[in-house]
Amino acid sequence: MSTILETELSYSSTVTRALVHRAAVCEVFLTDSIRLAEDEYLIAAQLPRVHSYYNDQVTTPAVYDPLLLVEVFRQASIYTAHTFLDAAVDEKFIFNGGEMIVTDVTALHIGARPGHAQIHARQAALKHRDGVVTGSTLDMVLTVDGREAATMRTTCQWMPGRAWNRMREKGRAALALGTARPHHTGHRVAPITVGRISPQNVVLSETEVREYEVLTQVIVDQENPALFDHPLDHIPGALIFEGFRQSAVHAAFELFGLSPRGLLLTRVETDFTRFGEFELPTDCLVRVVESPTADSVAFEITMSQEEQIARARVHLTLTSPIAGALLNRFGYATAGV
Repeated sequence: MSTILETELSYSSTVTRALVHRAAVCEVFLTDSIRLAEDEYLIAAQLPRVHSYYNDQVTTPAVYDPLLLVEVFRQASIYTAHTFLDAAVDEKFIFNGGEMIVTDVTALHIGARPGHAQIHARQAALKHRDGVVTGSTLDMVLTVDGREAATMRTTCQWMPGRAWNRMREKGRAALALGTARPHHTGHRVAPITVGRISPQNVVLSETEVREYEVLTQVIVDQENPALFDHPLDHIPGALIFEGFRQSAVHAAFELFGLSPRGLLLTRVETDFTRFGEFELPTDCLVRVVESPTADSVAFEITMSQEEQIARARVHLTLTSPIAGALLNRFGYATAGV
């Protein structure tokens, strides 16, 4: 990035909340933007050093949460649609999927002041309906204090509220959900087993360990202020991402004896296929796709409510020095802390 562009971007205040679909100012991370070309943008974001959700991690050494980067990328996708593609502020958005890759873990180390991030975004594709742009695929590169840290491709589309309501009513009627019912809850697992400190940020309850796979149940707690910043009629993508991450960390712990303290999400590829409903039990089936190596492990995860609502491939990287070796139930020699 050029010095000129860096000085033109401001970090003094956040963008308007409505442009990133947030109710609380503290949940808005974008601060400014510049249009570089017809299909190219530069967006500024400030990464908080302290946050009740994103900094509630046991990972050592402490780094900016990769899911904070996912949220920044999500906000950038919505912001560019409203600011540069003329999407109305009251339109409803659907995220079809995306892939986030941490390219340099050391660039995520938390310093003495909030991180200054820049997102270089390019339009890879646009979706049109009746001559109007209704969707976008963005390729984004995020830097923190001048160092590349992560990339993400996102695909989303948007529609007027009336069309959204018709779509949601039809989908809920097909599931016999026309009348709201109490949503499913359960007892949370121990925070340390999913890499958390606060029980409030644990989204898993009952788990079942099988041969080479783990079944987890996702808790949908609408009282969590970070995951539910404002009222929604479906399970938000942020909770789905967290369910994937915690399921992977828990599986790594149960199957391979890997300590959550030494695991960091460094790659996640997702596809969202259906809306997640509050009233239905939500499960994740975690399967091993890459057994632990010296520095990583990978899982294929399916999230279901009777039928699949989302899938992901999650890569976890070992970040801490090896403090010992454990022998997991399948005989693999793995690192444990």
